Amino acid sequence: MRVVIVGAGEVGSHIAASLADSHDVVVIDIDSERVEQMNYSHDVLALTGDGASLETLEAADAASADLLIASTDDDETNLATCGTAKALGDAFTIARVKHVGFLRTWERSRGTFGVDFMVCSNLLTAEDIVQVIGLPAAVDVDWFANGLVQMAEFELGEDSPLLGRTVSEADQFELLTFAAILRDDAVELPRGDSKLESGDKVVVIGTPETVHQFAQRAAPKAAAADTETVFVVGGSEIGVQVARLLQTRGIKPRLIEQDPDRAREVAEELPATLVLNVDATDTSALDRENFGMADTVVATLDNDQKNLLVSLLAKRLGVDQTIAVVETGAYRELFETVGVDIAVNPRVVTAEEITRFTREQTTEKLAFIEDDRAEVLEVEVGGESVLVGRPIRESIADLPEGVVVGAIARAGALVSPRGETVIEPGDHVVLFVDETVAAEVTATV
Repeated sequence: MRVVIVGAGEVGSHIAASLADSHDVVVIDIDSERVEQMNYSHDVLALTGDGASLETLEAADAASADLLIASTDDDETNLATCGTAKALGDAFTIARVKHVGFLRTWERSRGTFGVDFMVCSNLLTAEDIVQVIGLPAAVDVDWFANGLVQMAEFELGEDSPLLGRTVSEADQFELLTFAAILRDDAVELPRGDSKLESGDKVVVIGTPETVHQFAQRAAPKAAAADTETVFVVGGSEIGVQVARLLQTRGIKPRLIEQDPDRAREVAEELPATLVLNVDATDTSALDRENFGMADTVVATLDNDQKNLLVSLLAKRLGVDQTIAVVETGAYRELFETVGVDIAVNPRVVTAEEITRFTREQTTEKLAFIEDDRAEVLEVEVGGESVLVGRPIRESIADLPEGVVVGAIARAGALVSPRGETVIEPGDHVVLFVDETVAAEVTATV
């Protein structure tokens, strides 16, 4: 497939890296330094120019492209790029936008702006945040098989009762699979005698009920606390969308916004949310609102430094869980190292969503673990799949090392994937796959 990507920032370069191995990729950016770096670091053809201009797209031969992805940081540029691409040829167009208003317009009339598929960074980021709030002990959560299967990643803290135990001792649930242990920079496929250590990140796949039960064992204090009190700090669009999504789950969040005019706008937009017009660094005002007793604080202010400050202040005041939006991808690890529980980067979330969409022909659903160190994917297996017709312990031997069968959904019910389990044609199989063998596995199953 021939793919043209407009925008070589964090989103565009992330997508290019994931597609370059199996597709013919052309990247366009107005910044010549970025273009030079792309040509040096990725197996792509990178060109300098304005991706919204007819001349630049003609130079990139966008008329013969199968797919065009507009991923710059400017919504209007991305929409104009897709419209221009449609004037040149028949490429399927994907536009990245930040503002939910553009998405709502497009949803009302798909194809508007010359866009075939639209991805909204602010809404995706809010959805990512709210998913994690739903399972307080987890650092990453995703769903498969129409909600039958949940994947969750847990970091084992120093007080976890599972430390020093083996996987076989920790795995006490019939419909739960230990998919991986992430330790330092390594991805380890767990064996029964694998011992769990402080700082390990454990990926489990199972029913929502068994995942929650595992959370109670891995982090009893966090998992036992019902998420009732949530503060959203910042009336940004991400903050407003987080509050709106929480409302739909029956949680009435409190939103802190320092600007009185913006606070009034948000209060009118979200009648079920208590909007507080205070400074999020004013500890006296926060004490009056019982900020330190919150179950979760979500920092969605307009820059990374403010979000870090608010998150660390919240932890100091006693908040159980802190989630911060971080716009600079390089800062994510720093945020979590200094004490923020979960750092969410809108650009990474967006790039992953676009990459998922480009691979829908081979997978039903795709999730990324730890910035592409591994993938969890759902496939509907046909009669010719190497997984079908034999016990899993035999069929898995025909796949490269680095694959775990995490769950099997059959006729609306979950089947426990043990060594003797036989996968049948039409089953939806959820696989944990090491990134180094992902392309080979996708082509095989």
